[in-house]
Amino acid sequence: MLIGYVRTSTVEQQAGFDAQIVELKKAGCERLFQEQVSSAAVRPELDAAIDFSREGDTLVVTKLDRLARSVAHLVEIAARLQTKKVALRILGMGIDTSTATGRMMFNIIGAVAQFEREMMLERQREGIAKAKTEGRYRGRKPTALAKAGKVHQLKEDGVRPAEIARQLGISRASVYRCLEL
Repeated sequence: MLIGYVRTSTVEQQAGFDAQIVELKKAGCERLFQEQVSSAAVRPELDAAIDFSREGDTLVVTKLDRLARSVAHLVEIAARLQTKKVALRILGMGIDTSTATGRMMFNIIGAVAQFEREMMLERQREGIAKAKTEGRYRGRKPTALAKAGKVHQLKEDGVRPAEIARQLGISRASVYRCLEL
């Protein structure tokens, strides 16, 4: 069964929403799951579409950005589908993971995205190292250590570590580290 997923970020994008429905029906989708929410929001219809799918089905979207907000999110969705033995078809890219070529293209896209992420992290590390040598980088302020005085005061008042952690919004391990100072 071909299962279509339709999404736009806002209700103002009705023309794009309607166009996706037409395109998915034209592609042969028998069931459509539709929502108009931001890609960063909880998307119950996407979850419902994946839950509804069965082995041998194909989840179909018009474009990649209608499905996933990031490469990590795409990989997560693809893994969920793969576990259920459900294929993914992205009409705008001509990718269909039910075919060997489609799986290869999907993996190439994933590999390129992973490479770009690793390059970005490498550039970030280099920038931090340079900033440190120039004395411009100090890192993030430790949040728990800034509360060490309050931790000691509460402990002296007889408050238990778990309660100190809850009151100050830090972990219990951080409470113990502060108490060792």
